[in-house]
This record gives sequence, structure tokens and C-alpha cells, in this order.
Amino acid sequence: MRNQYLWPGRKSWLLCPAIVLSCLTGFQKKAQAQETQIRGFVHFDAAMRDDKVNFTLGEQDLFITSQLSDRISFLGETVFKYSASSPTKFDISIERIVMKYNYYRNHNVLFGKHHTPVNFWNDTYHHGRVFFPTIFRPMMFDQGIIPLHTTGIRLQGQNLGDMRFGYDILVGNGVASDDLTDNNSSKSFMAGFSFRPLDKLKIGASYYYDEIPKGATLHHTSLKSKKNVTQQLFSGSVSYFDNSIEVLGESTMSINKNDSTGSPISYASYVYAGYRYKKFVPYIKGEYLGMNAKEVYFSNHSQTNYLVGLRYEINYLTVMKLEYAHTETHAAGSAPKVKYNSVNFQFAIGF
Repeated sequence: MRNQYLWPGRKSWLLCPAIVLSCLTGFQKKAQAQETQIRGFVHFDAAMRDDKVNFTLGEQDLFITSQLSDRISFLGETVFKYSASSPTKFDISIERIVMKYNYYRNHNVLFGKHHTPVNFWNDTYHHGRVFFPTIFRPMMFDQGIIPLHTTGIRLQGQNLGDMRFGYDILVGNGVASDDLTDNNSSKSFMAGFSFRPLDKLKIGASYYYDEIPKGATLHHTSLKSKKNVTQQLFSGSVSYFDNSIEVLGESTMSINKNDSTGSPISYASYVYAGYRYKKFVPYIKGEYLGMNAKEVYFSNHSQTNYLVGLRYEINYLTVMKLEYAHTETHAAGSAPKVKYNSVNFQFAIGF
């Protein structure tokens, strides 16, 4: 007689496919509950200045989003980029790690490392240059005026009411800190709001506060003050993007207060305008950095930049841009102006 535990009957064998199918169905439902997408972006640049042409390998951006449930989602952004100081000549930079919980309708709380939403550009465009309206970020980013990242907790509301009101409140480590610890007892604080009086028109403003300890090494430079600096940023933006017209203007006023030089005020502004004709977008952009001679945090050199460009969108994720730019640097004191012209080209893709 066969052992009934080792040799199940015919009816038991008929149950096996049903059990396997049930397990696969359950696994499929769990897999569908978490929707993860992985995208990549990369760009190549070429620039001609002073009769010299340089070819540049741009950033490779790994962009991950995941919807874990109807209320919980994740965003991660990691950039691989060239670094002369790295032994391998390339660095890996964690640009964003954001865990979002939708606690009520269009209101969210976000935990992690964020792009500080002080202005339209920093909150809208990530490192995928294929989506940039121009080749480079505005000069206010290059000079470190905009605090690029903040690690902390963010409260966010979007598309509220008929005016599509939005708000952001962010508390986190300051600009002189890192992603693990804060180097002083003070926290950075940012509060901003926006609204859309028209469907394509967005108006926003923000306030940013931080305390920078003396001797701090910052993202772009080292603090020149031997005393603590209290930083305040007041920013405003206006944007309009429809099927043919693109307009974006932003301005930031900075007050970097310390006991030695008082409260010097510096300004940074830019205006961009483009017109779309089929796959082509000719555009112009003007920028101005008005830096106070007593500035202890940013460079105290004022700058102006004007450019004309042409963007050719082969498709949604393949873009070429060509720009001619004129830049002037006004050094503090009686030093002469530094002027130069440049021609820049960029080929950017998403995959």
C-alpha cells in the first residue's frame, strides 16, 4: 500500500495548479501595488571661448520614483559626474531622497533630502538637462546664492481652491551642514507660497532663513567672515508656459548679516523668454548679479550675462540647444571689467 503522505491521490494533484495560480495571483497583486519607474538622463556639451573649443561630458542622472500605496511614494535622484578631486575622476552624488506621505487630499508631508523650493527653477527642474529651457542654470546657482538642497521635513500643499494655491514649509539642516548632522543648534527655515490666477501663469514668493557658523566650508566657497552670519533670502518668481509662449522671471534679495560688516544686501535676477514654432524654440535670457562690496558669504563681484539661443526638440526626451552668450564681471573696487563671449552647444537625452 502506498503511503498516503508520500503519494497523494488524484484529487489532491488536481488541487496543485489551483494553489500555484492562487500564489501567482497574490504575488501579482502585491507587485502591482508598488509601481516603480527608473529613468535616466545624460547630456554632452561643447563650448567655444577665446578661440578654444572644449568638449564636456555632462552629468548622468538616475531618477527613480515609486508609488508604494495610494498615500505613500518615494523619489530618488543620484548623479554621476566628473570631479577633478576624485581619485577615479568621477563622483556619485545623492541629490534627492524624498519619502512622501499624503495625509489629507492635496496636503503632504515629505521626509529626506529635498531641492530647496526657494524659487521656481530649483523646485521644478532636476538634473535632467533635457527639460531645462536653456543650457545652464542661472548664475544665481553658480554663485551659491540659492541653497540647492535641504535635508529635513517639508510640509506641502498643491492646487488648493480655484486659484490653485500652493504652499511649502521646510525645516532642516543649514547650508553649512551635511545630510547626517547639523553643525549648529539652529535649523534652516523656508516658507513659500504660489498661486495660478490663469491656467498657465504661476506667481510665487518665498522666505529663507539660516545661521552659518564662522569657519564653515560651504558648497561653493569658504565663509570669509570670522564671525557667525545670519542669512535671509527673499525670492519672487513669475512663470508662464503654454504651447507657444515661454516666460520666466525670478529675483532674490539676500541679506547676510554679521557683526563686522552689518547687513549688506545683494541681488540676483534673471528673465527668460522663448517662442515655440513646431519643434523649434528661439529664446533670450538676461541676468544680473548685484553683489555688495561688503559681502562675506557670496563673491562680491557683480556680473551680467546676455544670451540668445535656439532649442530643437527632436522629441520629448531628445533635445539640442545652441547659445551665444556675452558675460561681464565687475570686480569690486577699481579693477577693470572682465568681458568674454562664448558659444555653447548641448545634446541632452532621457532614457
